[in-house]
Amino acid sequence: MIARIIEILSGLIVATISMLGYSGIVLLMAIESACIPLPSEIIMPFSGYLVSTGQMNLWAAAIAGAVGCVLGSLVAYAVGMFGGRPLIEKYGRYVLVSRKDLDMADRWFAKRGEIIVFVSRLLPAIRTFIAFPAGVARMNVKRFVIYTFAGSFPWCLGLAYVGQKLGEKWNKDDTLKIWFHRFDFLFGIAAVLVIGWWVWRHLGHLREERADA
Repeated sequence: MIARIIEILSGLIVATISMLGYSGIVLLMAIESACIPLPSEIIMPFSGYLVSTGQMNLWAAAIAGAVGCVLGSLVAYAVGMFGGRPLIEKYGRYVLVSRKDLDMADRWFAKRGEIIVFVSRLLPAIRTFIAFPAGVARMNVKRFVIYTFAGSFPWCLGLAYVGQKLGEKWNKDDTLKIWFHRFDFLFGIAAVLVIGWWVWRHLGHLREERADA
């Protein structure tokens, strides 16, 4: 079941970016920032690979990723603002948002204040959920958008740059081409590992909550 989900998600990411280009990056990163399981650690490196082939520009891909983060985070912000913590706890499990994730985001936001919206966008786990407590606290929307974009841009740029460099190495290395005829194979392995860990982590949190209940 999980293997099938991973396969579908990986194929969705590749197909969407390949077909829609920058708009696909915006869409996928928006979905990821709205707390639906599409890891940016897969989306942006694949965008970087397309940069290495000349199909995309590195800076444009990073901007598209950051814009997507803002759009998706605004959705999560609105859920926190209008629905509050109870709504998130009630329905969050359907998109693998656990109470443990929310507790962590709440603690960070309470201790660090609004600036954590910027800092958290550079952190793999907390970055996805910080918009919820920001919405609950009714953080100023303009500052929320500015901090989210400012924090998301270096994250997206860094991941895309890694993908670009790996793509350049792939394009130049004939040995790799002999063993792996397409980048899709390597990308597929990475996707399975990252998405598998992501899903396993969140399912583990949900199982713990059910056991405690």
